Amino acid sequence: MLPQGSLTGENTLILACSGGSNVGQLSNQAAVELTKEGFGKMFCLAGIGGRLAKFVKAASDAPQVVVIDGCSVGCAKAIMDQAQVSVGSYLVLTDLGIEKNKNLDLTQDQITQVKEAVRQKNARPVPPSAMPQCACRCSG
Repeated sequence: MLPQGSLTGENTLILACSGGSNVGQLSNQAAVELTKEGFGKMFCLAGIGGRLAKFVKAASDAPQVVVIDGCSVGCAKAIMDQAQVSVGSYLVLTDLGIEKNKNLDLTQDQITQVKEAVRQKNARPVPPSAMPQCACRCSG
């Protein structure tokens, strides 16, 4: 259940690390599941990293941007900083006590832990009309 007044649906862009470790893949899977559940909308971190103007503008215009990094290296956050896109909420999975390793067999308990941490950090209402359209050619 979402907290009252929390960001949902089209109000929040979620940008996740998808690095080659368990925490990178947990970040990515949590973003996928949160999007499917209607809590935010996963957005293309690679487009921002490639400095594609429409992607950078869409992220810059978003009322709320959530960045999920797997570990303290902070690749996703560094991409946003380099593109000069403000981050409203930032989460590092190793700060949750999840140990980084190369085991890509994710558990649902860990995915749920990450999703709950994202929900907890994002309880700020934003009007749905404030959300920019997706810069890619998808249906979003």
